[in-house]
Amino acid sequence: MKCPHCGAETKDTSKTCKACGQNVTGPSLWMPSWRWHLKALGTIYVVLVITFFVLKRLLAPYVRSLPPEVTPWLQHPQTPVEQASSVPHESPKR
Repeated sequence: MKCPHCGAETKDTSKTCKACGQNVTGPSLWMPSWRWHLKALGTIYVVLVITFFVLKRLLAPYVRSLPPEVTPWLQHPQTPVEQASSVPHESPKR
C-alpha cells in the first residue's frame, strides 16, 4: 500500500506512514446516524414483542396449571380483615 501523502510504501496493516508520519487509514465507509440506530432498535423491539405474543398463543394448549398444593408459596394468606369478612354473620334475633 502506498501512502496517499508522500507515496512511500507502507505495510497493509500499518496505521501511519513510517516516512512522513501521516495517517494512512481512510475514513470509515459508513457511520450510522442516530436515526438509523432508533430505526434498528425499534424494529428489533417490535419483532420481539410480536414473537412473544405469537408464541404465547401457539403454546397456550401446552401450558398446564399447577394445583395449589404443589406451590404453597404462591398462595396468598388471608389478612384478618378478609378472614372476618368470610365468616358468616348471624342476624340479631328479635
